[in-house]
This record gives sequence, structure tokens and C-alpha cells, in this order.
Amino acid sequence: MDRKDYIFGLRPVMEAIEGAESLDKILVKRDLTGQIAKDLLAKAKEFDIPVQRVPAEKLNRITMKNHQGVVAIVCPVRYHDLDNLLSFLYEEGKTPLGVMLDGVTDARNFGAIARSAECAGADFIIIPEKGSASVTSDSVRASAGALFHIPVCRVKDLGATVVRLHENGLQVVGASEKSDHNYTEVDYKVPTVIVMGAEDYGISNEVIRKCDDLAAIPILGKVGSLNVSVACGVMLYEAVRQRRL
Repeated sequence: MDRKDYIFGLRPVMEAIEGAESLDKILVKRDLTGQIAKDLLAKAKEFDIPVQRVPAEKLNRITMKNHQGVVAIVCPVRYHDLDNLLSFLYEEGKTPLGVMLDGVTDARNFGAIARSAECAGADFIIIPEKGSASVTSDSVRASAGALFHIPVCRVKDLGATVVRLHENGLQVVGASEKSDHNYTEVDYKVPTVIVMGAEDYGISNEVIRKCDDLAAIPILGKVGSLNVSVACGVMLYEAVRQRRL
């Protein structure tokens, strides 16, 4: 990650939070104490910015400057509020199409998915705060700049978010090679979110239980599955095909 993606020091990080700077997360030295540190942690909680306690050695590997036990990772784009975004899309008369990533940790895959989603006209991408790739300079490069053009919503709990999506009238379709339902048999003309899971273990049990449907892409060769970004592109463009009929 580029050095420009970091902000160092207690006061600069506090000012970044108060100045509405978009921060991906804040790394705080494990044994850091003091009133300013307490104020910073409280402010991070107020603005829903993830905080990770780390050993001093990790901060020193990032920079040898006087970081004062605090390093913030700057997000290249601003995350969007999902509820506000959905309200806006419905007000605009759109039929929302989104992608939810559950366990996709590779920045290149995330970027490639964002590129496919933006090209397919998807309206947003949902990622969890933890256990997922986030918007960094690496993922932006992998997306060919698409992450500057498609809203990304970061949420605390994917299971609870599926419930919110249902409450807002969206169906949630999980991509799973274990399903006997072909991906072309899903109706994508209604408001839809496509869930893509990790390449090694797929969609988490909590999310998969709450999906309205599970869909599989036929695999005709000897390799057991497609790359997650390729699979996402296939399903997105099936949605494009159906919606253009």
C-alpha cells in the first residue's frame, strides 16, 4: 500500500475523523493510554470506524516517523450508507442491482468484481467491516478506477444486512456450486443483490441460510470452480441480459 494511504499521530488522526476524512480503519498500539487516546477511540466509535489493536512493531514497519502509537489507513473513496442509498435508488425509479461480498479478501478479486459490477450497471457493492478486502489503492488499481464510480457500503453484520435488504424489497441470491438451481433460472428483473463468497469456503452459513435463492454456474471442465470475480461477472451479465429483454 502506498505511504499516502496513511495518517500518523494522535492529533492528525483525530483531526482526520472530525474533518470527515474517509478512513478504512485505525491501528492503535496495544498498550496506548492517555486522555487523547481515549478521546480518539470514542470518536472512532462514534463514526463507526474500525479500530484494531496491534503491537508497536507493526506500526514501526509502516513508518519510523513519530506515529505516537496511532496509524490510520485512508480510504480512497467515501463509503455510502446502505439505507440512504436504497431510498435514493427507489426515488429515482430504479430497480436496484447490487453485489454483496462475503469473505472475499483478495484486493485484486475485489477490484475485478467492482470493475464488472460497474460495467454491468450495478448500483452498489456491500462489504463487511471485518474479514473482507476493503477499498485501498491496490483494489482501486485492480478495478481500473471503477471503485471511484460505484458506491461501496461497508456494514457491521452481513446477516443483519440481508434482513435489511429484505425489508427494502430486495431478493438476495447466493452464488453456490452446491445448488441444483441454474443461475439463468433466477429472475433478476426484480430488485436483487448477488452474494459472492470466499473461493475456499464459499458463503458463510449465516448468510446462506437467509438467501432467498442459491444459484450455480455449470462447470463443464475438470477444475471445480470459477474465480470469484469471473463468476460474479457471469451472474451480473445474466441480470443485464434479462433486464434488457
